[in-house]
Amino acid sequence: MLRYERKYLVPNELIDDLRSRMSPFVRPDVFTKKSDNGLQQYTVRSIYFDTRNLDFYTEKKEGLIYRRKFRIRGYDQYQSGCRVVLEIKRKIENRIKKHRCFVAYENVDKVLEHGEIRQNIMNTNKCPKAIEDAHRFLFHVKKSQLIPTCLIVYEREAWHGKFDQGVRITFDKNIRSLAYPDLDNLFDDGGLKHLFSNHFILEIKYFTDQMPLWARSLVQEFRLRNEALSKYAMGFDLFQNQKVIIH
Repeated sequence: MLRYERKYLVPNELIDDLRSRMSPFVRPDVFTKKSDNGLQQYTVRSIYFDTRNLDFYTEKKEGLIYRRKFRIRGYDQYQSGCRVVLEIKRKIENRIKKHRCFVAYENVDKVLEHGEIRQNIMNTNKCPKAIEDAHRFLFHVKKSQLIPTCLIVYEREAWHGKFDQGVRITFDKNIRSLAYPDLDNLFDDGGLKHLFSNHFILEIKYFTDQMPLWARSLVQEFRLRNEALSKYAMGFDLFQNQKVIIH
């Protein structure tokens, strides 16, 4: 099922007011946990793959309606046996669909380099087509000779709607990047550059063709502007141009 996704670049100074305004309508994501500063959040780490000619990056820059992203995603800090996600994110205008499968981080090379899918992909209830999606990911990696192109790391606060379970709200903060990482860099923090000093990205995701009324009111009240924000493209730009310009 395709999901709608709206993104907004928001000044940090609005974050407390947004949390307060949202609180009657949302509950924390089950994967969030309290950090040292008392916030319920977790760290997201994604290595994006692209062709050597940066085809996916170029598609984003040119604003193509149909786009794809290939990434490996992990969470928080490295622990022995921790699992990561191989993911294809397809986007048609402002709607998205994901193909996902889980694998132990230590076995990523066995999947990508040696094609050992059935031995290493974890079948879960959340990913009933895990084996099929792993084959799909590997096919594109080999066919297009995809390589790790950009590491994106950020802290995420996440909520689900109390009354509309398909609604998901996220605050992605402290976004930073590294160009041309190795797969071994997924859980490293060295060499990362910050995309923004005073902003975070708010995402509103929902399955119906209408954003919930309370979410629309939130956007209007805080005068938020929907933007085509790609963490991958902006993070890669940071190393190409040494800065990201916010209009």
